Amino acid sequence: MNFQKRLLRAEPNFRILAKLWQVNWLYVLLICVLAGVGYGALYSAAGGSSRPFAGPQTIRFAFGMVMMICVALTSPRVLVRLAWPLYGLSLLLLVAVLRMGHVGKGAERWLIIGGMQVQPSELAKIALVLVLATWFHRISYRRMVNPLYLLPPALMVLLPVGLVLKEPNLGTAVIIGVVGATIFFAAGMRLWQIVLLLAPLPLLGKFAYAHLHDYQKARITTFLHPESDPLGAGYNIIQSKIALGSGGMWGQGYLHGTQGQLNFLPEKQTDFIFTMIAEEWGYVGGIVVIGLLMLMVLGGMLIALRSRNQFGRLLGLGIATNFFLYCAVNLSMVMGTIPVGGVPLPLISYGGSAMLTVMFGFGLLLSAWVHRNSTFGETASDPS
Repeated sequence: MNFQKRLLRAEPNFRILAKLWQVNWLYVLLICVLAGVGYGALYSAAGGSSRPFAGPQTIRFAFGMVMMICVALTSPRVLVRLAWPLYGLSLLLLVAVLRMGHVGKGAERWLIIGGMQVQPSELAKIALVLVLATWFHRISYRRMVNPLYLLPPALMVLLPVGLVLKEPNLGTAVIIGVVGATIFFAAGMRLWQIVLLLAPLPLLGKFAYAHLHDYQKARITTFLHPESDPLGAGYNIIQSKIALGSGGMWGQGYLHGTQGQLNFLPEKQTDFIFTMIAEEWGYVGGIVVIGLLMLMVLGGMLIALRSRNQFGRLLGLGIATNFFLYCAVNLSMVMGTIPVGGVPLPLISYGGSAMLTVMFGFGLLLSAWVHRNSTFGETASDPS
């Protein structure tokens, strides 16, 4: 500890070394292990080849690792200053999607930038966490009673939710809303405020269902009765359940899963990657992967609890909640417990936008850990 303090008081280069020393490398190792699981699954999804999935995904992960470490070393004061520009950029990109987005599977969710598909809704989730943590860091607990202090952050949540719903992308919109609500609760929202906030949800749910697209309503109907259209809307979930069941306790063996290797399993490199893992490695392999994912979530929660400043606590909680919802929605979807939606399994599913934004989020989480003893701005938030 004394060695680290001497480094922090030394020249800039040595201060960087001190921050590198404080990075939670056990958490970084866990990230690498999950990325390794993803490489193996994508290699199998391509029939035993690194192209076209595993190789490009590894390059993205390597780039994401460099970005993650750079963000982890960034001071919270710098992150606070970057919060609003990043949030504004995410909103502009979401608006651009509606005007000139790439259409895929009935929705406009991607922008083509430099020949690469970018999904702005992924960035919006991380930007929202950052800007809400910045807002509530500067507001005392006593001010939370005043609705005027809650109206701006409520609009911060509703803007990206509305734009993502317009794409339409119901699954991501729900995740953004839940992440925002979690940060509100952790920031000190009173119980009566939560009750008032939740009261109109049944009416909003009925209104939202009435305005869903036909294919979204079909997903809900198929979720309840998948056998009613086994070759159409119900095909994905039926094949997913077959693959999960055929894996048994120990699986059919790596590169030997029948549903995956014979291409019966749809979207096996993205949404249904866990199904392919469970078919080849069985119940035991699936539980191991779920255990690794839950360790990531618990590690993120512990980082949030260890932070001495409100910004770090809310930032860590928001990133960990976002990661948990990613995992929970994807796993529930492939097991048939919720309607099918386009939510990937982080660090494992194929996808550039999801990989890079998740790694950026982990960089923010690690920054909260590296600077966990900082108390910047704590007294300034209290009313005089």
